[in-house]
Amino acid sequence: MTFRAAAVQYELKDISSFSEFGHQVTHYVKNALEYGVQFVLFPEFMTTQLLSIGDESQESLPIERLPDFTEAYTALMSGLAQQYDLYIIGGTHVIQTGTGLRNTAFLFHPDGRIDTQAKLHMTPTEVQEWNMTPGDGLEVFETRYGTIAMLTCYDIEFPEIVRMARAKGADVIFCPSCTDDRHGFYRVRYCCHARAVENQVYIVTTGTVGSLRKVDFMRANYGQAALISPNDIPFPPAGIIAEGEINGDMLVVGDLNVELLEQVRQSGSVTTWRDRRTDLYPDW
Repeated sequence: MTFRAAAVQYELKDISSFSEFGHQVTHYVKNALEYGVQFVLFPEFMTTQLLSIGDESQESLPIERLPDFTEAYTALMSGLAQQYDLYIIGGTHVIQTGTGLRNTAFLFHPDGRIDTQAKLHMTPTEVQEWNMTPGDGLEVFETRYGTIAMLTCYDIEFPEIVRMARAKGADVIFCPSCTDDRHGFYRVRYCCHARAVENQVYIVTTGTVGSLRKVDFMRANYGQAALISPNDIPFPPAGIIAEGEINGDMLVVGDLNVELLEQVRQSGSVTTWRDRRTDLYPDW
C-alpha cells in the first residue's frame, strides 16, 4: 500500500489572535491537498505561537496558559481532518494533566477520532524551564494506510522506544520536532536515519522555522522536514525520499510504500529487523 505524506516546515511568527493561527494552519493544509496527500505532519511546539498573542500588557503568555487553547486547537485540527478527509498529526500541543503539563502529539482522524501520544523523554529545558512531565507509555495507531507511531523530537534519540514501536506493528514513525540550532537539529536528523535503518521503517519528520520574538525559548528555530527510508535498493541510496530547504517556510511531500518495507525485511540486502539477536538482548 502506498500513501502520500506532507511534512510542514511551519514558520513561527508573532500573532495577535487565535484566528491568525487558524488561517496559517488552514493554508498549509489546503496547500497539502493540492498535492493529493493522505497525511499532514506539523512540528513540535507549533502552538507556542499562541503565546505570542500576549496579555493586556502585551507581554507573552506563560507556558501554563497554553492548555487554555486546547479546545480551540482540537476543534480546528479535527475539523480540517474531517472536512478534507485527511490524517493530520497536529505537531504537539501542551496540555494539562493530573500530573502536570505534558507535551503531547495529536493524531486527528478523518472520521473525527482523536488520538494522543505524550512525549516520553523530556529535555532539560522542558523540565527546568517549563516544568513538564513525561508520558506514561507508548501506543501505536491504526489508520486506513497501516499502523503508525508518533515519537516527538528527543524521543527519536532513544533506540529502545522506536524498537518498541516497530514491535507493536508500526511501519511509519511520525516525528514532530523543534530545535533551535544546528546541533539539536542534526542530533534528531541523524537519529531518524539510524532508527529507519535499524527497524526498517519510514520516518517522517519536520521542525519549526522562523522566530517568536516575544516567547522565551522559542526565539530561534532551525528546522528541515524530511521523509526518510531504510537504506536498501528499493529506496533512494541516501535514504532520503524528500527533504526541504533548511529554515524555509514550505511543505515537503513524498510517497511511502509500506509493502516495500516488508519486502526488504524478508529479503533485502540486509535484514536488520529479522536478524536482531533476541537471545542476547530483549525483544518487546
